[in-house]
Amino acid sequence: MSTIEETTRTPKHESPLLAGQSSQSLNEHFQGYMRRLKSGDLGSMPIILGLVVIAIIFQTQNDNFLTPRNFVNLVLQMAGITVIAYGIVFVLLLGEIDLSVGFVSAVGGVGMTILLRSGVDLSFLSFILPDSVISAFAPEGGWAWYVAIPTALLLTAAIGFLHGMIITLFQLPSFVVTLAGLLAWNGVVLILVGQGGTIIIQDRVAVGLGNAFLPDTWGWIVMFGAIGLYALNLALRYRTRTKQGLATKPITLLALQVAVLAVLGIIFVYIANQDRGVPVVGIIMVVWLVVLTFLAERTRFGRYVYAIGGNKEAARRAGIPVERIRVLVFTISGFMAGFGGLILASRLRSVATNAGGGNLLLNAIAAAVIGGTSLFGGRGRVNSAILGALIIASVDNGMGLLGLSSGNKFIITALVLLAAVVIDAVSRRRQEQSGIR
Repeated sequence: MSTIEETTRTPKHESPLLAGQSSQSLNEHFQGYMRRLKSGDLGSMPIILGLVVIAIIFQTQNDNFLTPRNFVNLVLQMAGITVIAYGIVFVLLLGEIDLSVGFVSAVGGVGMTILLRSGVDLSFLSFILPDSVISAFAPEGGWAWYVAIPTALLLTAAIGFLHGMIITLFQLPSFVVTLAGLLAWNGVVLILVGQGGTIIIQDRVAVGLGNAFLPDTWGWIVMFGAIGLYALNLALRYRTRTKQGLATKPITLLALQVAVLAVLGIIFVYIANQDRGVPVVGIIMVVWLVVLTFLAERTRFGRYVYAIGGNKEAARRAGIPVERIRVLVFTISGFMAGFGGLILASRLRSVATNAGGGNLLLNAIAAAVIGGTSLFGGRGRVNSAILGALIIASVDNGMGLLGLSSGNKFIITALVLLAAVVIDAVSRRRQEQSGIR
């Protein structure tokens, strides 16, 4: 067929190339997936296989591992780490690191607890606000939760912003700046709490953040509502890309995605309802996953983050405001660390001088890396944090059921992290050899 004949058979608003891309069969999509696997793009396959192996090993060693109660406990245990790891993903996408998130999260949890308990005197605002308004936001004995929680989050976001400004203004390595932040904010936590002290959280909403559960009926309503919104999003995206003549996944595959997610959702809610119900903190994790995935994959800011992580100098020459994006990413990291700190404090119903310490930093970074986010920048997805956190929580939970010592836990977690980094390095090398970056 001649070129003229091809053009006449192509709609006026599409080029012949776009016309060929506008539809894709299920077989073509599968072949493309296999080509990506052979080139080293493993996606989430190592994580899924790892979870299956972990479940088999621990269930054969202890029958309680796959019980409904332990399943709900896993969600509660991974929530704080997951939310902190969301922010770490953005930092790693830039090819940077944030070592301060552990104690920044502690500042968030301690700050919320102190404000709920004693607050800050707002009487100086009486000349512009009525006393009734002031007392509503800061009743005697402490601030209201809807003021204390946002204030604590703004504080940790400001800390992240400060780190980003220092890194960009003085062109310092993020490793050094955030290491200094780790030490400084550890000191702040010790000063705020007091040596050897513990502060109990008494606000019902703040405690419920990490300890509340949905009634059985509401668990089903939320699950089916989420599936419906997901299906609607896929349908709208398919229609938009089809109108623009862009390549789209086959409708059969999209329907299969919705069906698989629906099955997983039904299993999740059914198992959770056999125990205490769907944890509210699980809904919070999913909401942040959706919001941050949209930010990373559907906005100009997200495209800039990937571009900078892929090649910082090329991004600068392309007109991307590199330093501004870096500051914003560290601000996001601080904010998400603060939110994770609120969840951790709520789950324990208190804060103490050891808040933010232990293996929290290790687990947050490991969750992002084990989930598939590259340490070299430019590659990874937000959902890698939740997958990696599930691995971390499963291993820690399983070893706890087996009664292993802390030393053994650290060694096994380190081996899992090392394996993830090795897989990432080998995958990247294979992609470079095959011409895929």
